[in-house]
Amino acid sequence: MADYNINVFLDDAKKAAITGAGLAGQITTIDGKEAVQVPMSAKEQKKLAKGFPDMAFAADNTCVLPGEAETKLVDIIADTKTLDVMKFAIMKLYNPLAGKAPRSAQR
Repeated sequence: MADYNINVFLDDAKKAAITGAGLAGQITTIDGKEAVQVPMSAKEQKKLAKGFPDMAFAADNTCVLPGEAETKLVDIIADTKTLDVMKFAIMKLYNPLAGKAPRSAQR
């Protein structure tokens, strides 16, 4: 079992992408809405927390990604046809240098 999960709540387009990837059996109901849960490790959760400081985790260690990041995640799931994508997706979603000024070479 995963340490953490990302809840991806499905609208019609996202549901079509998940179903098209052969993952219709992974769709569950969370708080009355259709969703899939993408597992991630504690290390991946720490990276996401750094990349998205406003993202909150519920008591059950679940979160919801902001809009654009969630869309990228659904695209990755559709391409790879699996929910076990965080090792790859973290590179696309987490930019550790975002917001940092470039350092000049010291001589």
